[in-house]
Amino acid sequence: MRFLIKQVFLLFFSFSVVGQVKEEVNPPPHIKTIIFKGPTEDQFPVVQLGERIVLEFDDLSASEQDYYYKIVHCDYDWTPSQLLKSQYLDGTDNQRIIDYENSYNTLQPYSNYRLTIPNGEVRLKASGNYVLEIYNMYNELQFSRRFVVYQDLVRVGATVKRSRDFDYINEKQVVQFTINTSGFQVVNPKKEIKVAIIQNHYWPTAIYNVQPQFTIGNELVYKYDKETSFFGGNEFLNFDTKDLRAPSFAIARIEFKELYHHYLFTNQYRYDQPYTYFPDINGDFLVRTLQGDNVSREAEYSEVHFSLPYSNIIGLNEVYVVGKFNNYDIGEENKMAFNEDTGNLELTYPIKQGFYNYKYVVKNDNGELDFNLVSGNFHFTENNYLILVYYRNFGDLYDSIIGIGTANSRDISN
Repeated sequence: MRFLIKQVFLLFFSFSVVGQVKEEVNPPPHIKTIIFKGPTEDQFPVVQLGERIVLEFDDLSASEQDYYYKIVHCDYDWTPSQLLKSQYLDGTDNQRIIDYENSYNTLQPYSNYRLTIPNGEVRLKASGNYVLEIYNMYNELQFSRRFVVYQDLVRVGATVKRSRDFDYINEKQVVQFTINTSGFQVVNPKKEIKVAIIQNHYWPTAIYNVQPQFTIGNELVYKYDKETSFFGGNEFLNFDTKDLRAPSFAIARIEFKELYHHYLFTNQYRYDQPYTYFPDINGDFLVRTLQGDNVSREAEYSEVHFSLPYSNIIGLNEVYVVGKFNNYDIGEENKMAFNEDTGNLELTYPIKQGFYNYKYVVKNDNGELDFNLVSGNFHFTENNYLILVYYRNFGDLYDSIIGIGTANSRDISN
């Protein structure tokens, strides 16, 4: 009887673990500048099976701690799949990251860590959703990041249109696309095929569970309006600290204390202003420096000062500074505070030298986020869109990714 109870408990525990959605976990304050990319410059790896992905991060404690990595394969809904590790990994994970160096000639000491997959210990065998988890020597999860691996088996064509909903005609963008399955057998597309649509690689606003409207031969057609629409937002704000001592168009002044302090010009609300095109990198960042050759270990950290005038539209809501540099984290470290002397909301944040995009996000008392209350929504805004095509045949144990499509709203049409 005791054995039976134990087996039931283990079975229940395994199902409860499998059912947990793998959200991205953001790091403690001493870990900064997490760079995670594939062959392209985008800070979200979308790679074909066999292609290389690279993770890089800094530990500001500079104590040469040991860090370990684990790889989790997930289904379409980001819950762990039923695959055993031996079914999606060739080799073993839970290995120590051995490629690291201390910073050189910097005011802020740090240890820079670098992990490449595939490597001598492990390579990936299956396509699909993945989560890379980083642990410290005490087996405590420090942070995690999502990535996707695909096989190029179907062709995806996509365009961006203006919304036909008159309530949002000047604010929303609609992604319309087709999936050509020629050469790949699909018996029941409504059951076997699923899609996910992501704007600027930001998963919390991704659109799931959209069925094809109709089929023309081997082509699945998705020409929705409301179902595949996104708020356009506005171009990201940006600054560049590649030269520690030289102010730029976004930097009002520079002071030196223990570290360099870069004071950005106070930003303005743009929700009630005409849209102005200003090239950005859709929330991303690029580490670079004029003070050294090895960017990873010679780029300096500086204290960057953000400021935004207080407005009645904010009320008692909380305001955060976010971008890919902090993985859009709505945490205390990124929360702005009101300065009675200046009448501004202000935040000071340590950032490695480089070019950075950022924006202001508002959270109300109910915990709801408004990403565009400060910046506004415009259908003209340049955004990147990624379409992932998942496939699961009857009897398969996991959701594979059989193709991807991309579109950009710079070519938006009516």
